Amino acid sequence: MPGNESDVSLDSRTEPPGRYWYARHSLIVRISHWINALALTLLFMSGLQIFNAHPNLYWGQSSYSQRPVVLAIGAGMNAGGQPIGVTRILNHVFDTTGVLGLSREDGQLAARGFPSWITIPGSRWLAMARRWHLFFAWLLVFNGSIYLIYSVLGRHLRRDLVPTRVDWRSIGRSILDHLRFRHPVGAASKRYNVLQKLTYLVVIFGLLPLMILTGWAMSPRLDSIIPGWISVLGGRQSARTLHFLIAWTLVAFVLVHVFEVMITGVWNNLRSMITGRYEVAPGPVTRDVSHDQR
Repeated sequence: MPGNESDVSLDSRTEPPGRYWYARHSLIVRISHWINALALTLLFMSGLQIFNAHPNLYWGQSSYSQRPVVLAIGAGMNAGGQPIGVTRILNHVFDTTGVLGLSREDGQLAARGFPSWITIPGSRWLAMARRWHLFFAWLLVFNGSIYLIYSVLGRHLRRDLVPTRVDWRSIGRSILDHLRFRHPVGAASKRYNVLQKLTYLVVIFGLLPLMILTGWAMSPRLDSIIPGWISVLGGRQSARTLHFLIAWTLVAFVLVHVFEVMITGVWNNLRSMITGRYEVAPGPVTRDVSHDQR
């Protein structure tokens, strides 16, 4: 198309023969990545321990609003008088015995929201779970702040995460490539594709800040310092429900992320996030205009 100079075209050069190394991740990115991985894992598991103290979710300021529960996990009896795990989502009831509501603990069935193998610390240590949760929450905030400052000042955000005009035009092709499990090789593998960029931006500037905000909304002390701000989220119980949903959305993101790491080369991806060195497979070189066309 005339005038469409931003299209990626073949370069007259060829890739270096064979495989070669590429410095893919800076030290700060690598350190912050692993701190986030640790903090989010322990936040999730300690958060489920806290949730188990009252495994119900509501919408509004209070749980006494006469509104039906959004989610309730507990134990009950079936028609034969046998104990079962029961999960209610709005008006829908499910038998979740062995997974939610009623699961095995020390070889016997025990009434618990989430099973003990996914909660820490201990099986029913609520006070310590709150301490763990608060500590790793502030670690996540501190680590994320350093990452954001570095990303802006070091141009990591603009260079590697902000989509270019070329990226926006490649969304359709990128979706099809992912559905077909086709992944770039050569020079194209050295940078994030548009779906990766958009996903990381949503997580960094959407899900994680909202997770922190809804966590703060459950603190009576913060509510007393700035009265009324929790109503923006629909109330304290609404904030708790949103906090729970965002946590599981982040779990879904992590699972997809790990899956992509596995199918695109486990060791190569892990090595690049540990040492910073990424091995680039041979492939055609294209003129990379993704950082020039904004």
